[in-house]
Amino acid sequence: MPQKDNQKQAANNGIQVKMHKGEMDINIALVRQLLAEQFPHLAKRPVTLVRSTGTVNAIFRIGDDLCARLPRVAEWAKSLNREWEWLPKIAPHISLAIPQPVVKGKPTNTYPYSWAIYRWIEGASYQDDLINDERQVARDLANFIMELQGVAMQGAPSGGRAPLIELDAATRSVIETLRGVIDTEAVLELWTRSLEVPPWNGKPVWIHGDLLKSNLVVRDGRLCAVVDFGGVGIGDPAADIVPAWSVFNKVGRETFRRALVVDDNTWYRACGYALHQALMIIPYYPDTNPEFVIMAKRTVNEILTDFSKISRY
Repeated sequence: MPQKDNQKQAANNGIQVKMHKGEMDINIALVRQLLAEQFPHLAKRPVTLVRSTGTVNAIFRIGDDLCARLPRVAEWAKSLNREWEWLPKIAPHISLAIPQPVVKGKPTNTYPYSWAIYRWIEGASYQDDLINDERQVARDLANFIMELQGVAMQGAPSGGRAPLIELDAATRSVIETLRGVIDTEAVLELWTRSLEVPPWNGKPVWIHGDLLKSNLVVRDGRLCAVVDFGGVGIGDPAADIVPAWSVFNKVGRETFRRALVVDDNTWYRACGYALHQALMIIPYYPDTNPEFVIMAKRTVNEILTDFSKISRY
């Protein structure tokens, strides 16, 4: 059976497809067991696997109004703890819906990580054909970023990725492995150009750090929520400009940049972060998350188009 068919069959059986080395077996049976042991008042509710291109948590809907998020590997359990601390402090300042923690689950012998239950947010992951007006979505996302940047930073953790220069070796290595898959010459030229831009030396700001389509929720043609705040913290604002290419097309991208008043240096650093993220995705998930790979290749092509590079792939 082809890999894609295996994935579909697993999802239909309530089994989360594994994507990472050392990943737990996570399925509906496990969630039911955890609920029965720790939150028996929820144990009789229906539990369904939420299909998603997300790579950090397995998500299961519990009844109509709740969902459980279980980190796939140990290191991401720490991200859940970060969310638990900061979401309640951030929420009052944000117009869009964001995850609302309800109760945190404890590690067990069966599942050795912290996990959590949140309020369910009705909607679907961002897709172009679900949007009425990309320009409006771009303005709404820009407003979210500005609201987040306005939250008090006292005690905030660091967020975002390392400076681009620290990502150089890994990025060049993966570019080399992708010859014949992407336009490596054009990509390498843009990556090198992004490294020439001065690093961020301004005041750090709050950043979400992972504004991909899978973390944007739409309903009735509009952006209604932003989810997955596991990497939230303070850092280079370029980290949250990545959706200029990973989410938007040309019209939305131009609106997004104008709304945020992005200077050239920040734009080029954001291009570098978007390239790095997309390039690392392509060889990592070809079988386990092919939709994510398609998104990453689209991101690369949007970047090449934006910088007047015509891709051959």
